[in-house]
Amino acid sequence: MTRAERPFETGENCTIDDEATIGYGVDAGRTPPLIGHNATIRHGSIIYGDVVIGDDFVTGHDVLVREETTIGHDVLIGTKSIVDGRTDIGSHVSIQSAVYVPTDTTIGSNVFVGPGAVLTNDQYPIRTESGLEGPTIEDGASIGANATLLPGVTIGENAFVAAGALITEDVPPDTLAVGAPAEPRPLPAPLEGPNQLG
Repeated sequence: MTRAERPFETGENCTIDDEATIGYGVDAGRTPPLIGHNATIRHGSIIYGDVVIGDDFVTGHDVLVREETTIGHDVLIGTKSIVDGRTDIGSHVSIQSAVYVPTDTTIGSNVFVGPGAVLTNDQYPIRTESGLEGPTIEDGASIGANATLLPGVTIGENAFVAAGALITEDVPPDTLAVGAPAEPRPLPAPLEGPNQLG
């Protein structure tokens, strides 16, 4: 397939494995995705139409990025992670393997999301029509491995969510959230300040 026949546009120096699918749904009327310079998209990954991605984007294998998602620069999405539609992700973000990011989630810049983390957007699944509201993760926050964030919660700027924590309420900026359900604590000195991703 020539570049002119592809259902997407990329910048320069992009590496896209033959087994990746870029522009899923374009033949059904979606806008071709836009992908910036220096992207690496690996085998099994699927990028829908109506997606805009900045420079230096990297996926692991079997990553799914659904429609109406915007992604900034220097973003990694690890193997077997899912980013459902209508999601906004900032720049300098590391989403590790096997992470679930639901529709209507906002992730700021300089954010780390550990492996196996699960974000949710439905307060009462299939029981009521309560509407969907994904979490908000503000700039500089870190989410530990296997943490679970319930719908509508906000993780404050530079906050740190411990591995395995269950987040049922907002986490204030510059705090540590530990436990199930999680409780905020002061950040230990080694965890103070922003992430070093950018």
